[in-house]
This record gives sequence, structure tokens and C-alpha cells, in this order.
Amino acid sequence: MPFRNLKTKFLGKNVYHYERIDSTQKEIWRRIEKKEIKNGTIILADIQTGGIGTHGRTWYTDTKNNIAFSFYIQTDCKLQKLEGLTLEITQTIVETFQQLYQITLHIKLPNDIVSKNKKIGGILTQTKVQNEKVKCIVVGIGINTNQEKFAKEIKDLATSIKKEFSINVENEAVITKFCELFEKKLIERNIINQYQPNCQKN
Repeated sequence: MPFRNLKTKFLGKNVYHYERIDSTQKEIWRRIEKKEIKNGTIILADIQTGGIGTHGRTWYTDTKNNIAFSFYIQTDCKLQKLEGLTLEITQTIVETFQQLYQITLHIKLPNDIVSKNKKIGGILTQTKVQNEKVKCIVVGIGINTNQEKFAKEIKDLATSIKKEFSINVENEAVITKFCELFEKKLIERNIINQYQPNCQKN
């Protein structure tokens, strides 16, 4: 399921879409273990039944109206080179919405996206390290875009783009723009050594 009009060298060129899955992040790791994944692969889901948040928390994706995806980056760099990467991902999401919809979102350190002190999205960054080198990066992103109703226990803590800004978000356009912006930053930081979409985990 390739994204339309995607202008990247590798990020997002291979996309696997699930209507329902336990976790996009877990699926990336399963494919890594089987060595069945290409550099830049995205796993996208409508609904996650066991999404992973930071510190072992659960990230709920209980509606088809939101964004939930993970992506895989093959690398071979020192861990120090990834310093500040999660914040840069968060900043890229904020930049994406600014460019597409001219709205301003805020960052709650280290990895939350908020509006009026309510959480709209979050980022989870995981790595695999061997011999003091980072071999791959797996990033999970969840964003409440078009959800209008929230469970009673979280309605005072969470919100969505639609609720805050009365915008109908085109989720594919958001992911496409994010991939284009973030790939440039990966290349600028020299985190990736190969841009070909057919790179495979060894």
C-alpha cells in the first residue's frame, strides 16, 4: 500500500497496513527477528489492541480515525549520534501540522505533543545495539487526529486535532509530509548509510 505522491528516497516506500493489530511497534520487531524487513518500512494500523507507550505504558488506538504507525531505520552509528532524536521527531510532527494546516501544536518534553495541556500524540523510540553500535532504530508514532469522543477516564487528559481546531485531518497526507521532512533530517545527521529501499536487516 504505497503512499500517493511520496517524495522520499526510502522512508515510507514499503508500507504494510493492518485494520487491527496488537502493536505496530511489536510487528516491526517481529519482522526484524525474521530478517523480513526493508529499510524505511512503515507498519500502519487502524486499531491497536496493545500499543506501546513510553515507560511500558499502553497507547490506545481505539478508533480508525487516528494515526498509528511505526517505522524501521537501518543504521550503523554510535549511540551518541542519536542524542536528541526523539525530540527531533516530535518537532518534525509539529512542523508537519504547521505546514499542512497552519496550526500550532506544543511539545511536552520529552516526547508528547499537546494542545491546551491535553495530549494529542506521543513518540516511542527504540534501538538495537551491538558492539556499541546502533544497528537499527524503531520509532512508533501515535496521533489523535479525527477522534471526537474519548473515554471518561481520559477525556480530561487527551484530545485530538479535530476537537481542538475543527479540522478534518487527512492522515495519509500527514504521514507523507512527515516522511519527507524527517528523511531529510536523517540524511543531514548522517544517521543512515544507505538510502536504497531494498536494504535488509542483517
